[in-house]
Amino acid sequence: MSKKALDKHPSEIFGCPYCDTSSDLRENIKQQYCPFIRATCVKPRKSEPHIKVGICSLWYKGKSSDEVKPVIICPQRFKEDAMFNAIRKQYLSHWDNIEWIPEVNIGIGGSVDYVAITTNKAGEIIDFFCVELQAAGTTGSPYQAIRDIMQTGKMASNTYNFGINWANEYSKTMMQQAYKKGKILNHWKRKIVFVIQDVGMSYLNSSTDTSKIVTSNKDMPVDFCTFKMEMDTSQKKWVLKFDKIYSTDIDGINLMLGGAKVDMYLTEQDFTQNIIRKGIAEKILKKELYAKYLSDTGA
Repeated sequence: MSKKALDKHPSEIFGCPYCDTSSDLRENIKQQYCPFIRATCVKPRKSEPHIKVGICSLWYKGKSSDEVKPVIICPQRFKEDAMFNAIRKQYLSHWDNIEWIPEVNIGIGGSVDYVAITTNKAGEIIDFFCVELQAAGTTGSPYQAIRDIMQTGKMASNTYNFGINWANEYSKTMMQQAYKKGKILNHWKRKIVFVIQDVGMSYLNSSTDTSKIVTSNKDMPVDFCTFKMEMDTSQKKWVLKFDKIYSTDIDGINLMLGGAKVDMYLTEQDFTQNIIRKGIAEKILKKELYAKYLSDTGA
């Protein structure tokens, strides 16, 4: 499915791929039903809590991608059979039975999104496995696209005023969780898996120090299990497809928390140029005072 480089709008609404010709789309929006949790969408609008956002993924082209792709912005989107089946196949194939328990408290580390358990014939837990789900977030709101659909039956624009907040969701939120929960699981000599989209991993590779990330290693405490979004033409919907497993230890998480590699740092001169440009834009600095400097430095 080809998309123009500037397209920025919802790619899935209440689990349905956006299509101008979808006669059922407005009805799906009214019902506010999420097929991934098989219940009403749990993501309300801040200004109108009774209205559910219902946007599962967005068309977007990030700095680490050369093409426009659907980017998952709701963690509930990962809750399809393909994800649970992949985790079972990749990690738990030796278990005879499996149950999933959501939102289990892990003490000072908060709670774990899902804990898989296996039991004996008496129903007693004999083993467990921890899984976290991490989606991207937005700057600005794509909800105007939903309003347009409700009013006219289609989106009014190919480019809405929002961005993807890669840094907050992946570099900050997820890395802090990986550090806190990873230390706990490492202390127990166990592993925690973070389920993320492939574009999220691409962002981390482009913006943090991932030099201690390796291909799947069962002895390391933290895994990033990535999934791609692919169009199933027979079902006419986006589906998750298992991609890869990346592993690291607590030192590796520390490097990622620390940000980019040194060779990716701005020079002091580059930063000074940014200060000047921003100062001029904010009318704090006088452009004429820095015209020659900016010209000499090619800024």
